[in-house]
Amino acid sequence: MAGLLQGEVLLPEQLADLMGLEGPLGVAVGALLGAFIVGNIMLAMTGVAGPWAKRKITAAFTDRFAVNRIGPFGLFIIVADSVRLLGKELIIPSNADRPSYDLAPIVLPASALLGFAVIPMGDLGPLNIHLADPEAGLALVFAFASIASIALVMGGYASNNKYSLMGGLRAVAQNIAYEIPLIVTAMSVVIFAGSLQMSTIVAEQGATLVSLGGIDIPAWYAFVNPFAFVLFLVANMAEIGRNPFDIPEAPTEIVAGYQTEYSSVYFVLFYLGEFLHIFLGGAIMATIFLGGPAGPVLPGFVWFVIKIWAFFLFTQWARSALPRVRIDQLIEIGWKGMLVLSFANLVLTAIIVGVIA
Repeated sequence: MAGLLQGEVLLPEQLADLMGLEGPLGVAVGALLGAFIVGNIMLAMTGVAGPWAKRKITAAFTDRFAVNRIGPFGLFIIVADSVRLLGKELIIPSNADRPSYDLAPIVLPASALLGFAVIPMGDLGPLNIHLADPEAGLALVFAFASIASIALVMGGYASNNKYSLMGGLRAVAQNIAYEIPLIVTAMSVVIFAGSLQMSTIVAEQGATLVSLGGIDIPAWYAFVNPFAFVLFLVANMAEIGRNPFDIPEAPTEIVAGYQTEYSSVYFVLFYLGEFLHIFLGGAIMATIFLGGPAGPVLPGFVWFVIKIWAFFLFTQWARSALPRVRIDQLIEIGWKGMLVLSFANLVLTAIIVGVIA
């Protein structure tokens, strides 16, 4: 199985060695270059997913034509959309709270990019695409991802628009209702792995769970505890605001929610942040439930990308197939359903691991 093993040299150290740099300077330069590489990989995937893949996948699910005129397979729509959106006038609402209004579109994508810093993405040739591996890596990635809610509240409040404010308030309500079940469910994985360190969680899934007809089924936590996997998937969908949980920006009710008053480059940054968080959600799921970059034959990084794109595909299916729930239904599902089930899963996992150990 290709993938990440504990003790592997991280990307910043590898880059510093390749450039012949040592000491603090080598660490700093390697870290900056590594962050530049990882950040641009994620931004490139987001650039393909937002303007092009989203339209193509949704059209396939709903039996419609998607973009097919601008370039081969409509791929040049990525360039066309970028020029069109960035060329629009940046309109600032009167009486807007400028510091919050200006910072919100920056904070949203930045929070997602920070999360990728501790995600082990596997090998790509001689390089191990993993920037940092702190002992509390899982806690850090959740902390970084949760900053997004602050950005949504800032944008909604600062816009001086009642629909935007409503979207920001809904974002807070949704985040509180589903982030607790999300983290509690992830803690059941920590009980199995015995660590919050991302590389350890991946390494613990490297064993074989069972062999069926000569085929080895890996001990991925999605197979070990499928109930926790489903719970995390639902809570993750709510956390990233995808159907049926796209309440903070429900266009049928609140125009566009927290981003109603944003245009031009600010709108692009919001849009970019939204898709970066989808990929971050897929990266977290791949890491703690699907063996991270583990997979046969292909390099680990290729498997990692396949897994997070599979999650993106699922979100697009949900967008086409599932109706949006009302805000009261969303809160009820979170507090009365997901919270109870996540704690039940945690207790049951602790009992099982305690008995086996």
